[in-house]
Parts: sequence; C-alpha cells; structure tokens
Amino acid sequence: MESMLDNLSKNAFVSICVQDPRILKADLWHTHVDYEICLYTNSMCFRKKTSCVRRRYREFVWLRRCLGQNALIMDLPKLPPWNPFFSPKNTEQVSQRMRGLQQFLESVLQTPLLLSDSRLHLFLQSDLSITKIEKCAHGKSRYTVAEAIQRTSSGYISGLEDKTSCDSDCESSSSSGLGLSVDTSVQESPVPFLECSDRDSELFRTPHPAHCTLTHSSCA
Repeated sequence: MESMLDNLSKNAFVSICVQDPRILKADLWHTHVDYEICLYTNSMCFRKKTSCVRRRYREFVWLRRCLGQNALIMDLPKLPPWNPFFSPKNTEQVSQRMRGLQQFLESVLQTPLLLSDSRLHLFLQSDLSITKIEKCAHGKSRYTVAEAIQRTSSGYISGLEDKTSCDSDCESSSSSGLGLSVDTSVQESPVPFLECSDRDSELFRTPHPAHCTLTHSSCA
C-alpha cells in the first residue's frame, strides 16, 4: 500500500492557467479586471480534478497574506507589484500582471506546506467571496470546505458575489481598451467558458499552451 501511494504521489501533477482577462464596470467611473483561473490535476490534494473560477488582483493579495500566516519561516512567492498607474485600458499592463499572477500560483502549488491551507483550495476551486471563504475556512458557515468546492459551480451555495468595490485595479473610465466592457450587474464572461462538473472524468476547456504550466504536486 505504501509503495502504491508513493507511486501516485510521484505521478501527481497540477496544471494551472491564468487567462481571459475581463473588464468589469463597478459604476460610471470605476472599472477593474478579473482573470480566469483554470486548474486540471490528478493530485489527491485537490477535491475537484478540474475547475475554473475568476479572481481579481486584490483577492490574490488577500490569498498571499493568508498563506503567510501559516508559513512564517519561509519566503512566499511574490505577486506582481501594485501599480498606482495600472489601467485596464493598457493591454501590456494587464498581460504583464496576468503572467505575474500565474507565476505566483505556480510557485504556491509547488510548495507542499501551502497546499494544506483550506483557503487556498477555496480560492482556486470555489466562487465564494473572500468574506465567505474566511467564514467557511473557520467553520462559521453552514457548509464545509468540501461542500463549497463540490457545489459551487452549480450556484448551490454562493450564486453571484458582489465584487464591485474599488481598489488598485480601478481607473476612471467606463470603457475598456481591451475591446470589451462588462457591467457587474450581469457578471457574464464575454468569452463563454465551460463550468466544470463535480465528476472528475469530465474535461474542461483546454488552456492555451502558452499560458499553461504543468507541475508535480505532493501533499504535506
């Protein structure tokens, strides 16, 4: 049995992609960008083997702060730096930030100690807001972490979350330089993507090879 588990651990992999930047309009003056995170894995560390969620920059900042609470003796991967002049209209800035966010997640997923944090799994595989992730991770919600991950894609738990407040992603424009603008009251992606079911055997949309990285994973 031990030998079989060792083989499974050695063959485990995680494919993570940050892609499809989408501009959301909070109001007439404020917009921000969120990004699609697609994960595909055979690792026993993850509840679901395929998932796609959307997150914005400030949620990555929150995640890194949380991971730091459980990893005081190690250097955490770095996020792309906050840019006071960041504009969703600037495609180069958006692309550069997106690459930095992917590199951050790649490094996190290669660190077994960090994989034990339930907030990381909720961040990557549920559409819960940051507030609800905190409550769920601390046992203050009516559902468990496993339930949140398994049922979130069907809207069973959270539905649409309010992510319209302004932070470092905001800029004073109601239009997008990327060719699209989305009203947060609708919250639809301009490029439809497949919502993953709870069955591990189903495939999700294959990420673009240029943005996809395959890493080996082992549980702490």
